[in-house]
Amino acid sequence: MHEFFPFIFVGAVIGAFALVFILAYAALRRQKESLGFDRHMPDGEIIRRLLKYAKPHGKAFLLVFFLMLFSIVYDLASPLIVGNIEGTIKDGVDLKYLFTMVAVYAGILVVSMVCTYFQALVLQKTGQKIISQLRMDTFTHIESLSHEQLNNMPVGKLVTRVTNDSNAISFMFTNILVTMLKNCMVIVGVLGAMLVLNLGLTLMVLCFVPFLVLFTVIFRKFSRRVHRKVNDANTDINTYLSENLSGIKITQIFNREQRKMTEFREKSRKLQKAKQNRIFVFGIFRPMVYMLYISSVLCLLYLGGRGYIKDTVFLGQVIDSSICVSFYMYISKFFNPIQTLAEQFDMLQRSFAAAEKIFTIMDMEPLVVDEPDAVEMPEIKGEIEFKNVWFAYKPGEWVLRDVSFKVSAKQTVAFVGATGSGKTTILSLICRNYDIQKGQILIDGTDIRKIKISSLRRHFGQMLQDVFLFSGTVRGNITLREEDFTEEEIWQACRYVNADSFITRLEGGLDEVVRERGNNFSAGQRQLLSFARTILHKPSVMILDEATANIDTETELLIQDSLERMKSIGTMLIVAHRLSTIQHADNIIVLSHGQILEQGTHQELLRNKGHYHRLYTLQFSHQEDALKSK
Repeated sequence: MHEFFPFIFVGAVIGAFALVFILAYAALRRQKESLGFDRHMPDGEIIRRLLKYAKPHGKAFLLVFFLMLFSIVYDLASPLIVGNIEGTIKDGVDLKYLFTMVAVYAGILVVSMVCTYFQALVLQKTGQKIISQLRMDTFTHIESLSHEQLNNMPVGKLVTRVTNDSNAISFMFTNILVTMLKNCMVIVGVLGAMLVLNLGLTLMVLCFVPFLVLFTVIFRKFSRRVHRKVNDANTDINTYLSENLSGIKITQIFNREQRKMTEFREKSRKLQKAKQNRIFVFGIFRPMVYMLYISSVLCLLYLGGRGYIKDTVFLGQVIDSSICVSFYMYISKFFNPIQTLAEQFDMLQRSFAAAEKIFTIMDMEPLVVDEPDAVEMPEIKGEIEFKNVWFAYKPGEWVLRDVSFKVSAKQTVAFVGATGSGKTTILSLICRNYDIQKGQILIDGTDIRKIKISSLRRHFGQMLQDVFLFSGTVRGNITLREEDFTEEEIWQACRYVNADSFITRLEGGLDEVVRERGNNFSAGQRQLLSFARTILHKPSVMILDEATANIDTETELLIQDSLERMKSIGTMLIVAHRLSTIQHADNIIVLSHGQILEQGTHQELLRNKGHYHRLYTLQFSHQEDALKSK
C-alpha cells in the first residue's frame, strides 16, 4: 500500500489548491455586482455575430483546416517514432532501421513546418479582410447615428471602438480560433493514442483533468471581468486625450498643465492597475496548469523508475522503457496545448470583451431613420413650412412651442432672438438632424419624414459659425464629395464668395496643405472656404448659422456682397446676432423662449416698435458707444 503514497500526496496537494480556489471563488461570487462580474452579452451571441464576418471566407478557413491536419499528424506521430527509436536502441542498434525512422521523423517535421507557414500566411490575409470589414461596418454605423446620439458619446470612445477594439478582435481570426481548434484536435488525438498505447497510464493522466476543468472555469470568470476593466480604462484614456489634446491651447492659456497632468496620471494609474490585475489572474492560472503537468510527469517517472526502466506492471499492464518515453512525450503534447489554450483563452476573452464593446455601438438604433415609404427628391424648389411644431431635446423641456411659419422658394428669411430662443434648433430640424415630437415640417409641400434623409440633406448647404476643415488640401475641403469638378468651377465658386483673394496668395493655391481642423488658416479664411464649398455644390436651400460672427469687418463686407449674389441661387435661412447683416431679408422672424413673437421686414418691424425694435436700438447704441470710446 505504501507504494501508492506518492500518488496520495500529489492528490492531496492538488486538492488543497482546488479547495482554496473554490472557497475564494465562492467568497468573490457574493460580491459579483461590486466586482463587475457583469455579462452584458453571452459568449455564444458574440461568436455567432463574429462568425457572420468569417462566413464569406469559408474556403480560406477550409484550406487552413487541411494544412493544420499535417501539423497535427506530426504531434501525434512524433512520440511513437521517438519511442520506437528508443526501443530499437535498447534491443540492439539496427542502423538501417534507425536512419529510416530518423528520416521519417525529419520528413514529417519539414512538412509540418511548411504547412504551418502557409497556414499563418492564409490566416493573416483572411483575418485582416474580416477585421477591415468589421471596422468599415462600425464606422458606417457610427455615421448613421443621429446628432443626439453622437453628442452623448465622447469622440475618444468611438475612436477606441473602431481602432483598438477591432485590433483586439483581429487576433481571434488570425490566431486564436484556428489554434484553439488545432489544440483541441491534438488533445483528442493524443488522448486516443495514449488509450491505445497504455490504458492504465492514460487513466492516471485523466485523474488530473477534473482539476484542470475546475481551474479553467474559475479563470474564465475572472478573466472576463479584468479584460472589461482594461478596455474601460483604455477607452477612458483615449477619451481624455482626444478632448484635452484638442483643447490644449486653452490649457496653456490658463496655465493648467499641472492640473491636467495630475488627471492624466490618475487615469494612467487606473489603467496600470487594471492591467496588473489581468496579469495577476493569468499569472495564477498558468502555473496551476503547469503544476498539473509536472505532477503527471512525476507520477509517470515514479512508475517507470520503480522497475529501473525495466518492465513494470501498473493496473495489470506492462510499462517498458519505450512506452515510458512515448508517454512522456504524449503528456507534454497533452498538457502543452492545454497551457496554450489557457493563453489563447486569455486572448479570446480579450477579443470577446472588445467585440462586446463594438456590438454595443452597432446595436444602437439610429434615432433618425428613413420611413418605409420615404422617397427621393431629385429637385426641390426650396419652399419650407412649419406647422404647429413642438420640439424638446429632453422630455418636457420644450425648446420650440407650437411654431408655425412659411418660407417661399428663393426667399431670404432671418431668425432673430436671444440665446436659447430656438433659432439654431429650427435650422437643425429642417435638415432633420433631430425629429420633432409634434407638428409637421414640409419641404415643397412634402413632409420631411417622407423624404429620404440622404436626398433631403443633398439639397442643403450649411455655413456654420464653427467651420470644420479636414486635413488635406484646400481643393479637397471645397469639393468634399467625389463628383468631378473642373478647375474653372472651383475657381468660379471661390471668386463668387471672394475666397480667391487669399487662395491666390497661398504658395500651393488650391493644393495648399490644410492641417488638422484648418488651424493654419484664420477664422475668416475658414469661413470663406466654407462659403465656396457650399456654392460649388449648388444647394437649393442655404443655411447660415452665425456665419459672420467670427469675421472681421473687412471680411464681413466681402461676404455681404457674396450674400446678395447668393440670394438668387435658392432659399436662404439666416441666423445672426448682428442685425446689420439681415436688414435686407425678405422676412425676419423674432423668437423668444421657443415661440414666434413677431415677423416681417426690417422696416415693418421697426415701425411696430416691438421686440425687434428694442434689439436693434440696443445694438445700435452699443455700436455708437464703441465708436465714441475710440
